[in-house]
Amino acid sequence: MNDNPVIITSVTSQYTTQVAQDLELNTKEQERIGAELSALQAQLRILQDDQSVLHSIQKTLGSRPATAPTTPEPSTSLPQQASGKNTTTRRAPSKTAAKAPSAKKTTVQAKKEKTQGAELKAATASAQPTLIALIRTHLDQQKEPRSAAEVTSALAQAHPQRTIKSTVVRTTLENLVAKSHAHRSKQGASVLYTSGAVQAATDKAPAPVLPPTEQNSSKREKAGAVSS
Repeated sequence: MNDNPVIITSVTSQYTTQVAQDLELNTKEQERIGAELSALQAQLRILQDDQSVLHSIQKTLGSRPATAPTTPEPSTSLPQQASGKNTTTRRAPSKTAAKAPSAKKTTVQAKKEKTQGAELKAATASAQPTLIALIRTHLDQQKEPRSAAEVTSALAQAHPQRTIKSTVVRTTLENLVAKSHAHRSKQGASVLYTSGAVQAATDKAPAPVLPPTEQNSSKREKAGAVSS
């Protein structure tokens, strides 16, 4: 007996759509990890540059012997203001030598500020939860099953700064179902999803206990049925 070509075409179309959605999710994850890797590499380059500058400063300071300041001896000669001659010559400090350390400090400070900015950006990017974590948290907070469209709408309202697509959300939900982190059910033509923890708690809930009056009426009905 030959298979129905319409059914085969429908199944092939479903698999094609599923593979396309999985590829899109994979690409998104690669882009996120690549961005974090680029930020870390930028931080590493900045730290290496700072290390080179600090080594250069350390060598410059180490090559100059530290000398104790000398106290000038009091002069016993008479002031020479009357003759108009002054044999004492004072040397002005070198401006170049005074400016060199400050210039290096400015460069190091600028690189440190740049490093702090890159670290802050990387920390902000890494602090954002993944889409999988957002979906699991949302399902854990719901008492009723939710469709992929409802989950997408709720996450888009809660996180307007992120681009959340329904196709990616549906693929993520199916992956959670495959890993037993979520439960899938159908109501008519709608596919609904429930958190795995919520579903497990529902399955373990005890059966409702009838009040004593209902239990007595049930016993009387059974007794009447036996006597008849």
